[in-house]
Amino acid sequence: MRSILIVEDDITYGMMLKTWLGKKGFQVYSVSSIVHAQKKLASEDIDLILSDLRLPDKDGIDLLKWLGTEHLNIPLIMMTGYADIQSAVQAIKLGASDYVSKPVNPDELLKKIAEAMEKTDSHSSQTSSDTVSKESLIQTDQKDTSCSSKNVNELSDYLEGESDAAKELYNYVRLVAPTKMSVLITGASGTGKEYVAHRIHQLSKRADQPFIAIDCGAIPKELAASELFGHVKGAFTGALTNKTGAFSAANGGSIFLDEIGNLSYEIQIQLLRALQEHKIRPVGSNTETNIDIRIICATNENMEEAIRQGRFREDLFHRINEFTLHIPLLKDRREDILLFANFFLDEANRELGKQLIGFDVPASKLLLAYPWPGNLRQMRNTIRRATLLAQDKYITLDELTELQERPDSSSMALHNEETEKQQIIEALQQTGNNKSRAAQLLGIDRKTLYNKLKLYQIDL
Repeated sequence: MRSILIVEDDITYGMMLKTWLGKKGFQVYSVSSIVHAQKKLASEDIDLILSDLRLPDKDGIDLLKWLGTEHLNIPLIMMTGYADIQSAVQAIKLGASDYVSKPVNPDELLKKIAEAMEKTDSHSSQTSSDTVSKESLIQTDQKDTSCSSKNVNELSDYLEGESDAAKELYNYVRLVAPTKMSVLITGASGTGKEYVAHRIHQLSKRADQPFIAIDCGAIPKELAASELFGHVKGAFTGALTNKTGAFSAANGGSIFLDEIGNLSYEIQIQLLRALQEHKIRPVGSNTETNIDIRIICATNENMEEAIRQGRFREDLFHRINEFTLHIPLLKDRREDILLFANFFLDEANRELGKQLIGFDVPASKLLLAYPWPGNLRQMRNTIRRATLLAQDKYITLDELTELQERPDSSSMALHNEETEKQQIIEALQQTGNNKSRAAQLLGIDRKTLYNKLKLYQIDL
């Protein structure tokens, strides 16, 4: 895969170029200054540079001079928003391969990239199998429905991201996955905890065994033991046949318990014993079964506070928390926002049978500025809706009205656990007990709202 380095201080524009070129089959890196470009060139094999003329520390001309000093034979195409023929001439004289004006015409840019790489290849000893033909680069009529293979998790079809926070998170994932350690994943609702759990399983030595995910917040209290450990026929009213529980189904593999803080104290005791003894007993049975399971749990609660309040056993907490992973909020991963937006656009294109190319500049700026209280889940739903509504090749502000109708000032986002019960009651009162609207007002999803209604015993 041929690689391109984008040097652009307009983060939005640079990210759009990066995503678009990634879809065209390139390995793309993006930096915002000359000094960072120099560091990237020292650590990566770059086939072509796409540089803005005006940069915060120096300018594209200085980068060209530096390439000559370092004897780096890398083609460079200069971009600028200034129609400055003098600078263009100077850049060409200093060795620039070409020059394009912003906003860049996609067809023109691909053609110039192909020509620059073709010219470089003709003067090098690279094998023909490594050569990218001009024709393969300028096919502009093909569907843009796949992301760069660098960004998409090949096993789970999931985007990890490229922000420092994302890199740190998935470095830890790769570190803990091959071990036998139990993992507790923390983070706000909608941040992708189940995806992370699945990735841990896929990178573990149990990858060819079952992965069973259970939403503990959705299990009725009286059925929790049966769902987790199974039951035998006649164990209770309605038990007409034997039932295999989640632990038996996951035997040899991994079990993921989402929102584990919702389990009752009685079930916590049974779970602790199962993890300590590696045995389970179905409801109504006198026979124990040996199990071999890797447990991964998740919560958006403050578990230490739950322990202090007597709602969660401390010994169980330590059993499931041999290693902790915290997933950051989407708004704190600004470099990943447009990557995820395009990832979800590709997904929506496939699902809805559409062929949208991307987002226009105003829409991209809105996506970057929006706080995303519902995190990735909210973004995925937003992009799917916008894809359905879009009439042209790009998603515009017209399809993102829901992000513009709810400014920060109207939000009642939960921040303080001591006051959130009252905030929930107020939100329900303001919305006429409409739980969907109340959850939106509070910046959480409906599942989290229902969990908190149960937690605080709110019944309006």
